[in-house]
Amino acid sequence: MIVANRKTLEEILSMLKPYQKILLLGCNECVTVCATGGEREVGVLASEIRLSRAKDGEPVEIKEFTLERQCDHEYIDQIRSFAGDYEVILSMACGAGIQYVAERYRNKVVLPAVNTTFLGVTLEQGVWAERCQGCGECVLHLTGGVCPIARCAKSLLNGPCGGSSNGKCEVDKELDCGWQLIIDRLKELGQLDKYEEIIPIKDWTPARDGGPRKRVREDLKL
Repeated sequence: MIVANRKTLEEILSMLKPYQKILLLGCNECVTVCATGGEREVGVLASEIRLSRAKDGEPVEIKEFTLERQCDHEYIDQIRSFAGDYEVILSMACGAGIQYVAERYRNKVVLPAVNTTFLGVTLEQGVWAERCQGCGECVLHLTGGVCPIARCAKSLLNGPCGGSSNGKCEVDKELDCGWQLIIDRLKELGQLDKYEEIIPIKDWTPARDGGPRKRVREDLKL
């Protein structure tokens, strides 16, 4: 799941200052799960914007609309019939969705209402934690299913470092050491011998360091 946080109202209002007709666009996928950009959050933000602009004596017209997802043109095209009626599109999707809307509606200003943060999981109601950085070369089979790239503050492929203490990370004493988690998991699995194996230097070209990535499945193309 992609986890995001809503930008502050002050930042959003600053971006919207030149505009009076706003299309506020939500997304029913990841940002709904993490309570950031779904239909409910669209309604809350729209109300906050209306109240603030009314207080300042600045008229505003907001259309609220939530798509199934904003990373697929099949759904983005649903707003084509009325997108032209608005000066700006304020998207509450993740960064990928925001950019795709901007690509489909090139004559429209598309603004982000959220900050995309990480790929994560739900620990409990209202709590999400990072688990993956989408590095493009998964090593979870070597580390007991615990990701050293995302869970270690230094993304060490062989650890722990000399700064960890009592199972905690030197970067944050409240943070579990990623490599301590790996060692504990390998013990549970009876695979501690894997810890003795040196993981080779990582090829980062499949990651973002190799430039924007694309996946093609020829068997699925029309």
